[in-house]
Amino acid sequence: MRRFSAKDAERWPEFDASSRRIAAALSEVLALTPPDLDRPRARDLVPFFGVGWALRRLGRKDGQNLLRWGPMPVADFVAEWFETDLLRAVIAARGIQGVLAGPWSAGTTANLLLQAAASGGSGAGSTVLVRGGLGALTQALAGAARRLGADVRTGASVERIEVKDGRATGVVLAGGDIVEARAVASSADLHRTFLGLVDPAALDPDELWRVRNFRLQGMASKVNLALSALPAFAALTDEDSLAALQGRIHIGPGVDALERAFDDAKYGGVSKQPYLEATIPTLTDLTLAPPGRHVMSVYVQYTPYRLKSGDWATGANQVAEAVLGTLEEYAPGIRALVLGRQVLTPKDLETTYGLTGGHPSHGEPSLDQLFLSRPLLGWGRYRTPVNGLYLCGAGTHPGGGVTGGPGANAAREIVKDLRGA
Repeated sequence: MRRFSAKDAERWPEFDASSRRIAAALSEVLALTPPDLDRPRARDLVPFFGVGWALRRLGRKDGQNLLRWGPMPVADFVAEWFETDLLRAVIAARGIQGVLAGPWSAGTTANLLLQAAASGGSGAGSTVLVRGGLGALTQALAGAARRLGADVRTGASVERIEVKDGRATGVVLAGGDIVEARAVASSADLHRTFLGLVDPAALDPDELWRVRNFRLQGMASKVNLALSALPAFAALTDEDSLAALQGRIHIGPGVDALERAFDDAKYGGVSKQPYLEATIPTLTDLTLAPPGRHVMSVYVQYTPYRLKSGDWATGANQVAEAVLGTLEEYAPGIRALVLGRQVLTPKDLETTYGLTGGHPSHGEPSLDQLFLSRPLLGWGRYRTPVNGLYLCGAGTHPGGGVTGGPGANAAREIVKDLRGA
């Protein structure tokens, strides 16, 4: 950092310490069920005394900064701290990731602070890779559930959620099998659950209108590359490349470059120079590729679900070319190393993985769709207007990412209801 700016290097410890203090206070909120504003109960509000104490411990300066920073564009936030445009962009990118917004959009600093709270506290983000890939994590979770008596079925599509007399009574699987239940928890997004699996008549017209207006247009794609060798990045020497490439590889040279990438997307076009965040997991997990070969996983933003012209049948190649063209600027020769590629567009994320609109977070994490209002105001406690039907996916508080937070919070509320608390 000091190679670019001695001033920024001096400012970094203060920025990091402040970010971690605020993230620690916000992390208390992530693990709580939002309060019921219509029918507040004293015992539901008790946990918030701990949050209040955590916020009080922040002190006046950090507390005022939290209130001031949340609604700010992340571009203004990073400009308060640093002078180097590249460093500003690296940090600002955390505020726009997973959002159909640019760094000059209001409220993007809140997204950065929440991501910091969910991932250890650093405002610049951290890198965590699962050995064996994310599939190894899901298998470990499934194994733990089975040991506790759960029956885990895969390849069993749910055709609809059964609702009788205003209460969810189970699910109907493809083929007609019925699984009865005292409670049904859906980790699918709001639209897929209530516009695809539940009879619309189960909601009153006003609630149905609100469901339909929940914003979940995706903006991200994924490109996975199989490489014949480790790419050589021009900015790195041979001595430091191996260690440096084990973390996140940020490609977005400045705040205005990130905003221009957003400009393409907000008008319905695939960004010509998208914001990329890549990892090379084979540097830390040798099981993912043969010796000497590598895998590169590239998160691509901005690729809007709704294209102004053309469609995603041809758009996948456009995304791949934009990614490879951008990577080639920083790692000359990488295109020649590609043995194979997989492109997952927003449409693929919808059709293959069930993400309506291709949104990886099951809905925009904007200020009006967070906490009490995630997914909708009055639905923030994981319960829905259909008795016995709960939401527990990324479209609920505290939002997306591989945290387990929404499921843990929802499970706590389901247990309370089943016990008659």
